[in-house]
Amino acid sequence: MSLSRRHFLNQLLLSCSALALPAGARAEPGEYYDFYFTRLMYESGDWDVDQRMPSNVLNSLIEYTNLKVDPRERIVPLADSAMLLAPFCYLAGHKLVEFTAAEARNFRDYVNRGGFVFVDDCNHDIDGLFAKSFEAQMVELFGDGCLQKLPEDHELYRCFFEFDELPVTSFELNGWGDDLVHDYLKAIVIDGRIAVLYSNKDFGCEWDYDYRNKRWLAIDNTKFAVNIVIYALTT
Repeated sequence: MSLSRRHFLNQLLLSCSALALPAGARAEPGEYYDFYFTRLMYESGDWDVDQRMPSNVLNSLIEYTNLKVDPRERIVPLADSAMLLAPFCYLAGHKLVEFTAAEARNFRDYVNRGGFVFVDDCNHDIDGLFAKSFEAQMVELFGDGCLQKLPEDHELYRCFFEFDELPVTSFELNGWGDDLVHDYLKAIVIDGRIAVLYSNKDFGCEWDYDYRNKRWLAIDNTKFAVNIVIYALTT
């Protein structure tokens, strides 16, 4: 499989060899990974949510793919230029999203350089503080109408596992949040690829359980997470 974004970011790393990475973003000498999970820390909100979710996603990538996966979650401040080197970034929360100048610059630069950010609204609604403030930040950075409805036949739903319908979460089905099942995701698309994938569906909470409990699920709900990562690495 051609990991084009990863190759691009590797070249960026070589061109920025003087960049000092924080301890959480460094691999040990001799280690090399196709994928590592980067959570973005931002100053305005509660970024440290769904703490068991990354381990489940990483477990599924190891189980279903032949990627060499770093089993550790890496936490990097959005304001730190080290985040520009990540193959995939995750940003989530319940509260206000109001980027500092450094956070806004890095988010915009990362996206425009070929990066991929998965943003998940833990409130799973369309009128809550996270949703309104995050969407306002995107308009400020990328312009009006930047977040577009993602069609159901998008490559994201068939790039690894195939989904005939948009994956839902139990929170939606139980009527939490705004009491709606959100029938589409949104995305910022740059040069034909998803650069920012935005969810009001609270996938993070859906995937936030002890990985050993996955065996009790009739259908592995982390399969869609595998699609998101594979899409991020291969487009």
